[in-house]
Amino acid sequence: MISVNNLSLYFGGQDIFRDISFMVNKGDKIGLTGKNGAGKSTLLKVLAKEQSPNHGNVSIPNGIIIGYLMQDLDFEDGRTVLEEAQIAFEYLNDIEKRMNHANQQLIERTDYESKEYLDIITDFNYLEERFRMSGGHDTAAEISQVLTGLGFSQYDFNRQTTEFSGGWRMRIELAKILLKKPDLLLLDEPTNHLDIESIIWLERWLANYSGAVVLVSHDRLFLDASTNRTIEVAFSKINDYKASYTKYLTLREDRIEKQVQAKKNQDKFIEETKVLINKFRAKKNKAAFAQTLIKKLEKLEIIQIEQEDVARMQFRFSPAPHSGKMSLIVRDASKNYSDLKVLDKINLEVVRGDKIAFVGKNGEGKSTLAKMIVNELKYEGKIELGHQVRMGYYAQNQAEFLDENLTVLETIEQAATEDTSGRVRSILGSFLFSNDEVSKKIKVLSGGERARVALCKLLLEPYNLLIMDEPTNHLDITSKGLLKKALAKYDGSLIVVSHDREFLQGLTQKVYEFKNQNIKEYVGDINTFLSEKDLESFKQLESSQKDQKNTKQDKSADQLSFTEQKNQQNKIKNLQNRISKLEKKIEELEQSQKEIDLQLSNPEKFKELSQQDGFFEQYQKNQQKKQELELEWEQAVEQLELQS
Repeated sequence: MISVNNLSLYFGGQDIFRDISFMVNKGDKIGLTGKNGAGKSTLLKVLAKEQSPNHGNVSIPNGIIIGYLMQDLDFEDGRTVLEEAQIAFEYLNDIEKRMNHANQQLIERTDYESKEYLDIITDFNYLEERFRMSGGHDTAAEISQVLTGLGFSQYDFNRQTTEFSGGWRMRIELAKILLKKPDLLLLDEPTNHLDIESIIWLERWLANYSGAVVLVSHDRLFLDASTNRTIEVAFSKINDYKASYTKYLTLREDRIEKQVQAKKNQDKFIEETKVLINKFRAKKNKAAFAQTLIKKLEKLEIIQIEQEDVARMQFRFSPAPHSGKMSLIVRDASKNYSDLKVLDKINLEVVRGDKIAFVGKNGEGKSTLAKMIVNELKYEGKIELGHQVRMGYYAQNQAEFLDENLTVLETIEQAATEDTSGRVRSILGSFLFSNDEVSKKIKVLSGGERARVALCKLLLEPYNLLIMDEPTNHLDITSKGLLKKALAKYDGSLIVVSHDREFLQGLTQKVYEFKNQNIKEYVGDINTFLSEKDLESFKQLESSQKDQKNTKQDKSADQLSFTEQKNQQNKIKNLQNRISKLEKKIEELEQSQKEIDLQLSNPEKFKELSQQDGFFEQYQKNQQKKQELELEWEQAVEQLELQS
C-alpha cells in the first residue's frame, strides 16, 4: 500500500535515518519502538508527508487517505465537541447538500419529460445510494460510540471545545481521525492523554479496524493488544519483526546474541587487520597491500549494540529518611473550581511504606488531589503530613518546568545538594547523559530525554513520601521498566497517578478509583482493580439483562408509582409499534421507487410513463413522503431510547 524507499534523513550532520526501506500493507498494525530520541515520531512525520527526507522517498498511491495524530497540535476554537466530530464526515455532508439541491430542482422544475429532468433523477438516486452505502444514516450513532468510548459524556457533546483541557482536546482530534476511517492511521503516543478505560476501548477499536496502523507507544500492554508487527528504530537503521511487542523482545534477544558474537568477530578482524597494516606499511613491496587493507577498514560498517546503553542506565532512589508511622492524613478534603465540584470530602490515610495508585477517568480529580497534597492548590478540609515527612513531587508536566536555555549539566548542577554536587556527572551518566550529551540545551531534547532530566532532579534529594503524577509519560519502555524497579525497591511511601497498566502491575498494594467526586479503595494492584471492575460491570450487565423490565419498574431507581410504570410501559409499546409500522411503509415505498426507476431506465417505458398526466408529480411526492417517514422514524427511535 505504502512503500518507504532508501530513505535517509539527517539534522546538523547527525543521521536520523540512513537508507531505510519497508512496506506498510493493508491490515498491518505496526508498533514503532526504540529508545527516546531514536526517531520514531520523526518517522511518523515522514510517512504523513509532514517532514521531507534528504534522500529517498515515500510512495503513496492516489486516493489513499491518511489520518495522523501528532503529539503537538494547534486547536481551532468556535465549535462544540459534536460539531468538531461531524467534521470527520465532510464528504457525507457534501453528498447530502448535493442531494438537497437535486431534490429542490425536482420540486421546482416542470419539464418532466426532458432529458435534464431524468438526469437529475438519476443523479439524485446515485447520490442517495452513495450516502446510504457510506453510512450516512449511521453517523450520529458512530459519533456517539467513539466520543463515549474516549470518555466524553452526552452532556459534553454540546460543550464548546475551549472548555476542555489540552488532553481532552487531543481526544477530540483522535475521535475525528478514527471517525474518518482512513486507509492508514498514524498515531503518536495516543494513550498519553487517555485513562485506563479509554485505552482498553481504543485497543478493541483498533483490533476491529480493517485499515493499516503505524503507532508510537510506550505502553507495552497497548502495543501487545494493538499490533501484529514491530519496527525497531536504532542507530539510524530499522529492524522489522512480524510480531507484536512481547514476541519481538524474544526475537530481539536472539538477534542481539548473534550481534554480540558478530561484534566480537569483527573486533578480532579489525585488530588482526591493523597488525597486518603496521607490519607491511613500512615495506615498499607491501605498501600497496597495506593501503588496500586500510581502505577495507574504512569501508567497514561498525556493528553497534544498543544494549550497551541499557547496561549503564539505572534509576536508584536514596534511602528514605526515618519518619513517623503515618506519612499522610487527608480529612474531609474538598475542591471546587467555581461552580464545579471536583472532590467532595475525601478521606485518606497513608501509612509509612504504603504504595498507592490513583486511577480513574480524566477530570475526576486524581491530579487535583495530588496538587492539594503538595499544597499547590487551595482546598477545603484538612491535609497533614506525618512526623518528619519529607515530600518529593513529580508533576505530570514536570519536564515543562525545565529552563530550555540551560544545558543538561547546568540544570542538574543547579539542583544538586552538598552531598550530590560532586557526583553530578556520574548521576547524569546513569540517566544516559554523558560526554557531549550533557552539553545539550534542554530545548533540543526529545520529550523522553526531558523526562529523564526531570526524574534525575527528583533523585538528587532523599524523600520519604513521593507523589508522582504520570511519571511514565514520554519515557520509553526500557526507562519505564527501570523506574518501576527503582520504585519497587524504594523504602518510602509512594502515591502514583498513572494510566499505565503494565507500569502499575505489582507496584502498588492499594488502588484508589476516583469517580463521582469521591474515591473507592481496592486492596491489591491494578490487576486486582481491573478484575473487580470487570466483575462489577458483568454483574450490572447480568442484572440488567435478567430482569430488564423489572429494573425499569424498580422503586429505588426512579421512585415510580404503579400507574406511572404502567404508563411508561404503554408508551414504550406504542413507540415500538409505531416504529415497526413506519419501517414497513418505508420498505414499501423503497421497493415501489426501485421498480419505477428500473422502468425509467428503459427508453420506451420512459416515453410511455412520461406521457401519463401527473406521473412525475406523483414520483416526486413519493420521494418526499419517504423522506418524511424516515424523519418520523428517527424521531420515534430517539423517543424510545429516552424511555428505555
